[in-house]
Amino acid sequence: MSHQFSRRTFLRGLGVTMALPWMESLRVWGDEATGAASEAPTRLAVLFSGNGFHSREWWAKGTGKDMELGQVLAPLHAHREKLLFVRGLFNSEALKGNIHSSQTGNLLSGAPLASGGEIKSGTSIDQLVAQVYGHSTKVPSLVLGCEKSNPSVHKNYSMIYSSHISWSSPTTPTPLELYPSLAFDRLFKDEVQKGDKSVLDAVLEDASDVRRTISVADQRKLDEYLDSVREVERRIEQAGQRGELQGWKPTLNKPNIARPADGIPQDIAEHMKLMCDILVLGFQTDTTRVSTLKLNNDHSSLRFPNLGVDYMIHHLLSHSDTADWLKVNQFFLQQLGYIASKLDAIQEGERTALDNSMIMYCSSMLTGGHDATNLPVVIVGRAGGKLQTGRVLDYLDKPNRKMCSLYLSMLDKVGIHLDKFGDSTERLAEV
Repeated sequence: MSHQFSRRTFLRGLGVTMALPWMESLRVWGDEATGAASEAPTRLAVLFSGNGFHSREWWAKGTGKDMELGQVLAPLHAHREKLLFVRGLFNSEALKGNIHSSQTGNLLSGAPLASGGEIKSGTSIDQLVAQVYGHSTKVPSLVLGCEKSNPSVHKNYSMIYSSHISWSSPTTPTPLELYPSLAFDRLFKDEVQKGDKSVLDAVLEDASDVRRTISVADQRKLDEYLDSVREVERRIEQAGQRGELQGWKPTLNKPNIARPADGIPQDIAEHMKLMCDILVLGFQTDTTRVSTLKLNNDHSSLRFPNLGVDYMIHHLLSHSDTADWLKVNQFFLQQLGYIASKLDAIQEGERTALDNSMIMYCSSMLTGGHDATNLPVVIVGRAGGKLQTGRVLDYLDKPNRKMCSLYLSMLDKVGIHLDKFGDSTERLAEV
C-alpha cells in the first residue's frame, strides 16, 4: 500500500474525530490521546456593553483581596481575587474608522473590516472555540443579546458591526437571540442534536471508505476495533442509566427555573437578568460551554427607567461623565457580578463553576469619546486553574499590546494552540 502518514490516521464524522489503531496497511504512528474525564470542562463567555465607561472610574490597582476597584467595577468587589484587570490593549484595525461600528465588528477577531456598507469581518474567538469543541455539547455556542440588531449604515460602515461581536465566518455574524424564551428552548427543548449521537454512528461512513483501501487482515482488525467501541458505548449508556458513572457530572440535568414568558421583557433589568440566568444554566447543565452576551449595541438607544435615567439614550449619556452615566455603568457590571456569584456558588469537585470558567467583559472603546487605543478588559474566573487571577496587568507601554495576543493566550487555556490569530503571532506575556 502506498499510504504514508506522519501522524495517526483518524476517522472523521460530524463533530467527531476517532483515532485508528496501528495497521499494516496504513503506516501510521502517534501518541495515544489522553484526557482527564473527572475534570470539569473549561467554559468561555464574553460579555459586552457599548460606548465605553466613565473616564475616571474604570481602573483597578493592587492584588488579591487588597485589590482596589474604580466605581464602575464596584459590583465585582466580592470577586476581586478571581479577577484579572487588563489595561492598554487595542485592535489596530479598529482605529481606521474611528466610529462605533468600525470599532466593534472586529473586537473579538482583530480582522480588517469592509466599509461602504459591505459586511466582512473575521471569525471571532468564541466561534473558533465552538468550531473545535461544539460537538461535545447540545448547543455549540449560545449567542445572546438584549438590544435588536441595527441594519443601517453609519459613516460608511454597516451598523451590523455595532450589533454583533460573535462572527461564525468573516461574512456571517452569528444569529443573536434576543428572546429569553427561545434561548431557553434552544438549551432544553426535546430534540436530538449532534452532541447526542453515537460517536461510532458519526464515523461509519468514513470507516467504510477506509475499509475498502486496507488488507483483509486489517479489515478484521478494524471490525474488531469498531465492535469494541460500540460495546464501550453500550456499557457507558447502561452504567449511566444505573447511575454508576464516575467522574465529573453537571450539577443540573434539567433547568431549575421556569421557561421565561414569550416575547422580549419590557423591563431591561428583567431582560438582562433572564439572559444571565440562561447563560449560567447553559454552563451548569453542560448544554453549552461557549457563550456571548451582548448587553447592548455600540451606539445604543437603550434607556434605563429602572435606574431613574430615562431622559437620554445610552449613546448620548456616554459623552459625559455624569453621576447617571456612572449609575448605568454599574448596572451593566452588576450583570457580570451576578453571573460570577451564581457560578461561584456551584461546586464542581475542589473548584467552583466560576473557577472552571473564563468570562471576559469588554467594550469597543474606553470612553464615549471613541478612544479605542486602550480597550477596557476584565476577566473573571480561573479557566480551570490555568489563569492566575487577583492581578492588574498594564500593557500600555509594552511593545506587544494586541487584543489578539490576549486571545492567543486565552485559547491556550482551553487547549487550542494556534500560531496566529487575527493580527497577532505572539502570546500576551503574563496571561
